[in-house]
Amino acid sequence: MTNTEIYSQAGDAENRDVLRSMLRGFQCRCPRCGEGAIFKSYLEVNDHCPVCKLALFHQRADDAAPYFVIFIVGHIIIGSMLFVDSTWHPAVWLQTLFWIPLTIILSLLLLPRIKGAIIGLQWANRMHGFDGGTDSAS
Repeated sequence: MTNTEIYSQAGDAENRDVLRSMLRGFQCRCPRCGEGAIFKSYLEVNDHCPVCKLALFHQRADDAAPYFVIFIVGHIIIGSMLFVDSTWHPAVWLQTLFWIPLTIILSLLLLPRIKGAIIGLQWANRMHGFDGGTDSAS
């Protein structure tokens, strides 16, 4: 029996573990099966999971992912900058040369993963139409 058959038989009775769904989303995988890709491009979400056919178009991650990325990257970079500056006192040009690219790289790496985790959270909590009903926000 394939995963698709198992999920179609489970219906609304399926157990949706929040942590597991968010971790799968963080890996840019389907929150239900963990195998199919959530994204068809960098941040564009597939309408359906290519493996288990879960409808993903219900997601409403919109602006939440950038806010979380700013929060996380800001804490990592600012904390690290303060530590490095107070410990070794490097030149300003050297810090600029290091911290700006690191900030950009961290932001670009985290953005799709955080968006995937938010989609996993929405699916696990049956938000925005992931409950099988209609989306009242539409």
